[in-house]
Amino acid sequence: MGRVQDKVVLVTGGARGQGRSHAVKLAEEGADIILFDICHDIETNKYPLATPRDLEEAGLEVEKTGRRAYTAQVDVRDKERLTRELANAIAEFGGRLDVVVANAGICPLGGDLPITAFADAFDVDFVGVVNTVHAALPYLKSGASIITTGSIAGMIAATQAASAGVGPTGPGGMGYNLAKSFVDQYTKALALQLAPLSIRANAVHPTNVNTPMLQSEPMYRVFRPDLENPTAEDALLAFPAMQPMPIPYIEPEDVSNVVCFLASDESRYVTGLQFKVDAGAMLQF
Repeated sequence: MGRVQDKVVLVTGGARGQGRSHAVKLAEEGADIILFDICHDIETNKYPLATPRDLEEAGLEVEKTGRRAYTAQVDVRDKERLTRELANAIAEFGGRLDVVVANAGICPLGGDLPITAFADAFDVDFVGVVNTVHAALPYLKSGASIITTGSIAGMIAATQAASAGVGPTGPGGMGYNLAKSFVDQYTKALALQLAPLSIRANAVHPTNVNTPMLQSEPMYRVFRPDLENPTAEDALLAFPAMQPMPIPYIEPEDVSNVVCFLASDESRYVTGLQFKVDAGAMLQF
């Protein structure tokens, strides 16, 4: 316990899924948490996003650990609001920000979606990461850590054309893959720029994660294109094709353990790296 004692951490997409898991893990290890989430749906994204109640509950989970939580409904595409809310949050925590976890993301899937799905995915998954990091940069000092959320699917798509059961489909899926590949490139370039300031930047690339994004009808159709209306049970049979270790998916906590390491001083000289929490998925490519 206490691996990030008294640090102040920003987590975007913090209302549920990986973001909430990261927030609670870091709070358990001693950090105060700023949680941002959009808390409303995006039209082209055909599974429900987090709600205001989800964000409230995430904040309460943080507070149950004995640490402080600041929550705000923020769309990471809106840099002006993001910058304003971050300034308010940091003021609440005495002007300090030590760790940025740029986690917010969507994956609009389906070949029948409009081209705006490409724009929405790219804007949330890449522009939102850039907005988050750039809003935070003025507050970060020596020893700070930036952690971005990439994607194994995005990395695979960057090396070869996506195939059934591996990569998302349609304009939203293409926007997602492109954004995640850019996140990886951006994080490495950022790490080099920040190294002289002793500020670190690393990317975490998960495989299938047991979150509402994966457990959704659009994702079931990607993994079971042979069925008209696949169920969770149908998709469970195909999920293991993503990774050679015999599992359908990892849990959010598996990613949070890596995030905690990168947020802590244990990784004080670790920067510019890819952390693949993927059960060996990238070993196949």
